[in-house]
Amino acid sequence: MTEVEDNSWPCLLQLRHIETSQSIGCDDYLGSDKVVDKCGVCGGDNTGCQVVSGVFKHALTSLGYHRVVEIPQGATKINITEMYKSNNYLALRSRSGRSIINGNWAIDRPGKYEGGGTMFTYKRPNEISSTAGESFLAEGPTNEILDVYMIHQQPNPGVHYEYVIMGNNAISPQVPPHRRPGEPFNGQLVPEGRSQQEGKEKEGDQEKADAHGGAPEMFTSESAQTFPVRQPDRFSPHRPDSVVPPAPQPPRRSRDHNWKQLGTSECSTTCGKGSQYPIFRCVHRNTHEEVPESYCDSTMKPTPEEEPCNIFPCPAFWDIGEWSECSKTCGLGMQHRQVLCRQVYANRSLTVQPYRCQHLEKPDTASTCQLKICSEWQIRTDWTSCSVPCGVGQRTRDVKCVSNIGDVVDDEECNMKLRPNDIENCDMGPCAKSWFLTEWSERCSAECGAGVRTRSVVCMTNHVGSLPLEGCGSNRPADATPCDNGPCTGKVEWFAGSWSQCSIECGSGTQQREVICVRKNTDTFEVLDPYECSFLEKPPSQQPCHLKPCGAKWFNTEWSMCSKSCQGGFRVREVRCLADDMTLSNLCDPQLKPEEKESCNPQDCVPEVDENCKDRYYNCNVVVQARLCVYNYYKTACCASCTRVASRHSGFLGSR
Repeated sequence: MTEVEDNSWPCLLQLRHIETSQSIGCDDYLGSDKVVDKCGVCGGDNTGCQVVSGVFKHALTSLGYHRVVEIPQGATKINITEMYKSNNYLALRSRSGRSIINGNWAIDRPGKYEGGGTMFTYKRPNEISSTAGESFLAEGPTNEILDVYMIHQQPNPGVHYEYVIMGNNAISPQVPPHRRPGEPFNGQLVPEGRSQQEGKEKEGDQEKADAHGGAPEMFTSESAQTFPVRQPDRFSPHRPDSVVPPAPQPPRRSRDHNWKQLGTSECSTTCGKGSQYPIFRCVHRNTHEEVPESYCDSTMKPTPEEEPCNIFPCPAFWDIGEWSECSKTCGLGMQHRQVLCRQVYANRSLTVQPYRCQHLEKPDTASTCQLKICSEWQIRTDWTSCSVPCGVGQRTRDVKCVSNIGDVVDDEECNMKLRPNDIENCDMGPCAKSWFLTEWSERCSAECGAGVRTRSVVCMTNHVGSLPLEGCGSNRPADATPCDNGPCTGKVEWFAGSWSQCSIECGSGTQQREVICVRKNTDTFEVLDPYECSFLEKPPSQQPCHLKPCGAKWFNTEWSMCSKSCQGGFRVREVRCLADDMTLSNLCDPQLKPEEKESCNPQDCVPEVDENCKDRYYNCNVVVQARLCVYNYYKTACCASCTRVASRHSGFLGSR
């Protein structure tokens, strides 16, 4: 027994030499270059299965869950990955309706989630500089149909999906369940020349030898030929796995020692259903004293079986998700995260009702954030002049939103609550007022006899304060004056009255007037029956009227007093172009604009007093106060008073 074990050392050294100089293929042969293809077939050519892949690029318009792709039953090598980072989330649900990842509007944390008979790895890169998107990875195979969804919140960056399904004539994977490609090799070699049956028989013999405490049969080879591999579980547990110098051999195993359970391992978890294993030690059969394991037969050591422990649920806890991106790229914004009450049981984290976490303070689900300081408001110009020379107007200034580098950006980039005013009212003081008049109408209202001529009169504020104009006051200038085109002969004719106002304020309307049959005498009118004028064409009593557009007209004030009473002076008036609504306009014909200044009193000054210039009216002081001296009638009736006032006023203008 000891001799066989001693002779095994050269074989082990040879095994270590071959292991370090040769690679192991997926077929467990040293020196083999076979690899597992996409179908899971060792040495396959990818023809035993179908690789399904594509990119989901649909433009989504509504928020919420949108199905991306269906993963069929039996799919393997599953890879669902966003093309690049976005605010969207991937979700996974079984066809039966059970949510696996990110269901019911609850965003799960990255990790491993069981579903569809396989384990999915959910990844969500959290690095700020990372551009990688979310992904679901699983080896498979799935045992039911699964649906992949996207929780759409912003434009879809594209989702790449790929999985493998076995074909009708596909070869089952040949990789042993206990081997993975690239896993370190630690096994027993069998020469290539032996058949598989011989290898199995040899393995059976080897197991029998191990069961009786014998050493496994070893073979050596100096060549670099290919060897099939016998797996590590065929080795005795005490077989060295590295090259070490020979050591003293343990004493011969006997029936004086056996394996005994001495307690159990610690539970893998403190709650939520963990696992523990019995601990077996080598002890003396009589004294039960623990001795080195080499005193017992390793092949007789019982295999520890898993036992459940701490099966009660863990206390509920708040599961805190990751913060969302800040709602604003600069300035004060908001970010949110999901906080769920969870409880762990059977290695699974389950979402439970929030009241189970009431013993804990719930973390905040929203918080303020600021990625950078936003652009600021900048006043670019001073205030402009007031929009009116008198009264209440407005003035403006230029206010812009300027970025950190000095560029003018949209106002939305700055805090609108802090925006300086760019317009404000300004008061330039009270305005003076004057009467503004049009010229007298050219035609008299009557073809013969007494009639009237009219003009428009309006009181407006005077913006030209330097002109010697009087205020409006209560003495409104007359808007009608008598006219006479000569005596009328005693003949019969139609007499038409004045037209009424237009029936509407703008557009096309109608006007009415009275038309009667009269006999004109020198000073009187005699109204006749209409049949007396039946031989004459009757003027119309109705006509259309059009108020807009009427065009603008020139308005002017009355002439001011002459600056001098003799030897030539001047007088002025203000002229304005007014629209129909009596607002300033620039549509008047400049050639028809009335004069704003004219000369006056060109006669020589006469020092002596005119004896014929006397007041013939007993109340001439009222005439002067009412400023009626500008009319020839009152100027003659109150000649002395009006002359004195004119002299004082001309002297005042002359002094200026």
